[in-house]
Amino acid sequence: MESLDKARMCARLADDKKAENIVVLELKEISALADYFIICSAASDRQVQAIAHHIEKSLKADEGIQALGTEGLRESTWVLLDFDDVIIHIFQDSVRAFYDLENLWTECPRIPFQESVAG
Repeated sequence: MESLDKARMCARLADDKKAENIVVLELKEISALADYFIICSAASDRQVQAIAHHIEKSLKADEGIQALGTEGLRESTWVLLDFDDVIIHIFQDSVRAFYDLENLWTECPRIPFQESVAG
C-alpha cells in the first residue's frame, strides 16, 4: 500500500470514530521521520483509545499492516501510532492545543482526505 493511500485510510478510520479536526500533513520532502503525519483530536481518553484501537485493528485486518510502535495508550491524552511511513497523533483537545504540532510543521502541505458525510 502506498503511503498516501495509507495516510488517507488512517484519516478516514479516525473519522469513523468521530475524531475531530483531522489534519493530514505531507512530510516526505521536509523530514525523514515519515511521509505523512495525521493529527486529530478526541473529547476524552476513551475516545482517544477507541480511535487508536480502530485504526490498529482495521489496518491489520484489512491490509495486514501492524504498527511498529504505540505510545501513550495508558494515559490516553496523546497516543502516537507509528506505521513507519505514516505516524498518527491522537490528542485530547487540551493536549493538542498545548503541543500545537501543526505550528511546528507549518511548511508541510496539507493533504485532503474524504470525510464521511453524516446522514
